[in-house]
Amino acid sequence: MRSSLTFILVLCLAGCGMLPAVNDDETRGWSANKLYTEAKTALNETYYEKAVKYYEKLEARYPYGRYAQQAQLEIAYAYYKDKDVTSAIAAADRFIKLHPNHPSVDYAYYLKGLATFNDDLGILGNLASKFSGQDMTERDPKTSRDSFDSFRDLVARFPNSKYAPDSIERMNYLVNSLAAHEVHVAKYYMKRGAYVAAANRVQYCLKSYPNAPANEEGLLILVQAYDKLGMADLRNDAERVMKTNFPESKYLSGKAVKNASWWQIWNID
Repeated sequence: MRSSLTFILVLCLAGCGMLPAVNDDETRGWSANKLYTEAKTALNETYYEKAVKYYEKLEARYPYGRYAQQAQLEIAYAYYKDKDVTSAIAAADRFIKLHPNHPSVDYAYYLKGLATFNDDLGILGNLASKFSGQDMTERDPKTSRDSFDSFRDLVARFPNSKYAPDSIERMNYLVNSLAAHEVHVAKYYMKRGAYVAAANRVQYCLKSYPNAPANEEGLLILVQAYDKLGMADLRNDAERVMKTNFPESKYLSGKAVKNASWWQIWNID
């Protein structure tokens, strides 16, 4: 009788979900090599969440094994590929903090740069904004600056890294993009009559990104801003700098500068 009551109680508890769940962890008993292999396979097959899960189990179970450090680095890569920027940067920072002298620590810096790198401020982004109607001045260039800082850290700390050449190219792109953004903002201010703000923005651009191609248009805006403000000396200085640095500028063609309407020249395109 007692055994019958026990059996009925077990059935009731099972039906109510009160019994402990059966451990269905498929990785139970896996070796470090098995966990790493399965994580790598999941990563290569673009199952990024699954890969992260396996890497985390590997690190938790075998924290001192030869795969643990590699797992930490590849977790950052998996997050990056999954477009989880915050987690990718956090994982890369964790690796850098824990293993500052690791042979692959340069790659962690590189991943940080890649995680925040995008070309939204470039030509493709400009075209997209024209079709979408989005104002470029509404975009926050902070991620581009963060990306630049990460690539700069990599190049400064590891100039001989195999990732340094690509990092330098991306830094150049980011500088040009950030300068173009500043000039666009200055142009925005000009169209709204905020001439002092426009001039200040261009001055910041010239000082921060002295070799950026966007400075050609930036100098044109500076001339126009000073002209509107009645600051003849500053206007003439800006004009002289523009002629010296961009003697073949499209903004100068077809008209004598001193007699030209800079606003009209600016709007030729």
